[in-house]
Order: sequence, then structure tokens, then C-alpha cells
Amino acid sequence: MVKNLIISLLFIVLFGCSSLQLTPTDFAWPIETVLTVDEQGFIKDDRYSIKVNVQNLYVEEFGGLNLSNKNLRMIRNSSGIYFITAEGFKNVYLFKQDIGALTLLKKIKVSENGLKNPFFNQRDSYVELKDENINVKLSNEGIIGDKK
Repeated sequence: MVKNLIISLLFIVLFGCSSLQLTPTDFAWPIETVLTVDEQGFIKDDRYSIKVNVQNLYVEEFGGLNLSNKNLRMIRNSSGIYFITAEGFKNVYLFKQDIGALTLLKKIKVSENGLKNPFFNQRDSYVELKDENINVKLSNEGIIGDKK
């Protein structure tokens, strides 16, 4: 009787606590989303069920700014990383989803003078960023092919 109880408890501990994982999962958004910042500093997209306060992003990029009615460009790659940039930005910001937050994963410098009219394209194994004279392939690690 005790032996059966010990075996049952061992089975529960070993197999009952294992986490369920559904793989592979593709989190990619097929096209970028252009979102306008509201008066409180939020962007919202009902299609992808996301609402984020981006005031700290503008502080990071510009040191502060009235961001109301500015457009942010956002796309999500197949591993679930959010790529965010905007006109005037010198960087692309990569965020991972956290509990109740997006957490900065990486900041990638893509322009010396600020982007003019950037846009993202989703590709099979990378996110493409295009602007006037810029065409870079981005991954979770940075610019693909960059020697840094």
C-alpha cells in the first residue's frame, strides 16, 4: 500500500509538473501595423489585441517629445519578437513579451540622421526594414550580415 502511494506520488511529481508545449508556433504578423499614438501615449491595435504605452520609447529615442498623433511602425517576427520604429528614429527597438509589459531585448542603430519613411516587411527568416537609402535584414540578434 505504501509502495503504491510512493510510486503514485513519484509519477505525479515527474510527469504531472511537466509543462505542456505546443511547437512549432509561428507568431509572425503578415504585414506591419502603423499605429497612431494617442494623447495619453498609447498605441492600440484591435486586430492583434495589443495596447501599449510608448512614452518611454520616445524618451529613449529623443529624450522626450510630444508624441500625440505620431505614427509608430510595428511588426512581429515568427518567434514573437516585436520590431518597432518610426519616422525620425535612428534605431529599431526589439521587444519581447513579458507579464503585463514589453521588455526591451535589443536596440539596433539603423540610421545616422533618422529614418524618413521607414517600413517593415515580413520575410521567412528575417524582418526587412526599408527606408530611402536603407535596406537591412533584421533578426533577434541584430542586422543580418553586420560584422559588429
